[in-house]
Amino acid sequence: MALFLLLVLVAVVLGIIGAAADGLGFLLVIGIVVLVADLAFFGARVSRRARRRPVR
Repeated sequence: MALFLLLVLVAVVLGIIGAAADGLGFLLVIGIVVLVADLAFFGARVSRRARRRPVR
């Protein structure tokens, strides 16, 4: 969970810097890519954890 929150924080910071500074739009794109990758990683982790529980 700490890794998830750290990557979300990094994505937000990169997005803010990329949106605020002229000529650094690539940081905004990198922030968006990091956020999407982080959400995919978190979704895969949650779905994998849900399958391990036995059905009662």
